[in-house]
Amino acid sequence: MGQRREGRELALQILYARDAGRQELRDTLRGFREGVETDQRTREFAEALVLGVEEHLETIDAAIKARSKNWSLSRMPKVDLNVMRLAAFELFYRPDIPKKVSINEAIEIAKKYGDKESPSFVNGILDELEACPKDEEQGTAE
Repeated sequence: MGQRREGRELALQILYARDAGRQELRDTLRGFREGVETDQRTREFAEALVLGVEEHLETIDAAIKARSKNWSLSRMPKVDLNVMRLAAFELFYRPDIPKKVSINEAIEIAKKYGDKESPSFVNGILDELEACPKDEEQGTAE
């Protein structure tokens, strides 16, 4: 597995653990720093993704919600939602990562951690996020 894939999977686990445990992000991050064996670059990438999602969570969630027909964020499986949050952060705020890479990585991670419907659900939402005009990326499209 590549370093960035491992970092994305670690970031997903951190976000999921934070949601499931209702812990403060810093406590969840501390637990992962102490309990997960990985190299420094992978850990730094994972933490950058998590902190970026956290910083832009309101905007990211608004963008996902605007493209989720008949699905409220609270009804979405937490794995799918957090995979989409990570990919949306990359799409909107990480121009150094090609958009197709972000989407493909999200689909592969959804296959591994989600259910059988997860990859197509995640792909559908992320394709719409990728296709939206620059001024609508930040969740202003309805």
